[in-house]
Amino acid sequence: MRPDAINWTPPAPAEGESRPPAQWRRILALFRPYAGRLTTVGLLVAASAVVSVVSPFLLRAVLDTAIPQGRTRLLSLLVLGMIAAAVVNSVFNVLQTLISTTVGQRVMHDLRTAVYGHLQRMSLAFFTRTRTGEVQSRIANDIGGMQSTVTSTATSLVSNFTAVIASVVAMVALDWQLTVVSLVLLPLFVWISRRVGNERKKITTERQKQLAAMSSAVQESLSVSGILLGRTMGRSDSLAREFTEQSDRLADLEVRASMAGRWRMNTIQIVMAAMPAVIYWAAGLTAAGGAPIVSVGTLVAFTTLQLNLFRPTVGLLSTGVDVQTSLALFQRIFEYLDLTVEIAEPAKPVTLPEIRGEVRFEGVDFRYDPGQERPTLSDVELKVPAGSSLAVVGETGSGKTTLSYLVPRLYDVTGGRVTIDGTDVRELSFDTLARAVGVVSQETYLFHASVAENLRFAKPDATDDELVEAARAAQIHDTIAALPDGYDTLVGERGYRFSGGEKQRLALARTILRNPPVLILDEATSALDNRTERAVQQAVDTLAAGRTTITIAHRLSTVRGADQIAVLDRGEVVELGTHDQLVELDGRYAALLRREAPDATHADAADPAALGHV
Repeated sequence: MRPDAINWTPPAPAEGESRPPAQWRRILALFRPYAGRLTTVGLLVAASAVVSVVSPFLLRAVLDTAIPQGRTRLLSLLVLGMIAAAVVNSVFNVLQTLISTTVGQRVMHDLRTAVYGHLQRMSLAFFTRTRTGEVQSRIANDIGGMQSTVTSTATSLVSNFTAVIASVVAMVALDWQLTVVSLVLLPLFVWISRRVGNERKKITTERQKQLAAMSSAVQESLSVSGILLGRTMGRSDSLAREFTEQSDRLADLEVRASMAGRWRMNTIQIVMAAMPAVIYWAAGLTAAGGAPIVSVGTLVAFTTLQLNLFRPTVGLLSTGVDVQTSLALFQRIFEYLDLTVEIAEPAKPVTLPEIRGEVRFEGVDFRYDPGQERPTLSDVELKVPAGSSLAVVGETGSGKTTLSYLVPRLYDVTGGRVTIDGTDVRELSFDTLARAVGVVSQETYLFHASVAENLRFAKPDATDDELVEAARAAQIHDTIAALPDGYDTLVGERGYRFSGGEKQRLALARTILRNPPVLILDEATSALDNRTERAVQQAVDTLAAGRTTITIAHRLSTVRGADQIAVLDRGEVVELGTHDQLVELDGRYAALLRREAPDATHADAADPAALGHV
């Protein structure tokens, strides 16, 4: 896992390595699946460029031949030809815009889905280190910011480049000397545009970071939890001030991005716009001193071609600036696509058609960080037979939740292995793991959707009867049925329409619908009051019946009936046995019991019968 993804930047290229060409290859590869459509666009652009240079030659014939010689029939044909050229050119432009926009939107779609799919494969560690708003900003703001570039740049480049080449060829055919005069400043203009592009690229990088910071601030402070925290802590005004400051910084960056190089680019346009006037001036001076070097028709046709040249040239320069600017956005997207997927499905995954549910921890070690001095888990040896129950207890920070997360591969062990029915979980297919293991945690997450949609997240094809059956088993059906819209009731942001106990039972109903043979209960009742805990515990008991169950618990009263109880201390299993065995041992477990029931005396602790009823 790379360091904090928010601040992560790719390593500098090694000596002799050039990152930009590699980045360009990746960008061009995005368009490769649409090569056929882009070829059609290219042909349309070429045809449009050819049609565009026909009109100046027709105009020269009008001025030098048809009008002076009074040939009205020729004049009519020439005028009709100019009109036809304009019509054909417009049709070509519409077609190429349609195709290029379609291709651009497909590329945008491919980028969005690639980033989303890649993030779905990231380990849980990535999301614990990265703000949700940052992830959202990469998908929405960064990819969205590339829309105009991706949808129009390819066509603009080809169209303008073809128009420039066609115009230059036509200008040389009319008068090569005037052509040289017209093009003498072009290299300077290209250099200026590149400078402007680099400047805007840097500003764009800053702007996107600021957009990501604002997205994170909005996501965190305007969620239900954020509003509750802000108001109860009296921080609403300060949060508003902080957002105002962030918005002000963004506004400044937007102005800088808009104005960067604006005078330089406008100077180029002024010079190009003045060139036809210079040509007329030079032609007038030569005519005053003697015979004109070109005819009036040639002169008008040439200046018309100049305009045809300058427009696409300015377009090319502007597009070059836009492309350089968009490189900053592509770089941010590629950073996410290049993040290492730590929890990857094996090349040849094992599929278990039938899952009994035996779970084993064999010499398991785990570190969150390779540089971590003391492992979070060390040499854990546990066996949970199929259909039996294991409770894991211990002090806060002893590694209980981490241990449970190794079974569904939310993390991978750094030593030893975890097996289901004798197969290392790292060798199982993701589908098999999803079918095998269900997790119900203290932090219940519900989507802002209906009750039915939240339940069907576990089983999309579940019938209404199956939803009701699962809800009854979780003892939440009566509560749902009493709602105005029943199972169609919206649960609200993160399920805030329901109490903590109701959300837990909804989560249990969702897991019951999934029907996994291995069940992880991660402190599912620790934050509930006694009455609600009893109701949820009954639902838990219903869910756990006949399944391999691993329960992470703070309240020891909920695990007395477990087949095995493992006591963790600083990542090591220090005690293992049944409730009665551990009480009789009078070790760490008995000490935890006494702490949970402070009225129990030390003398009571010596009596297993006394502690057995705590």
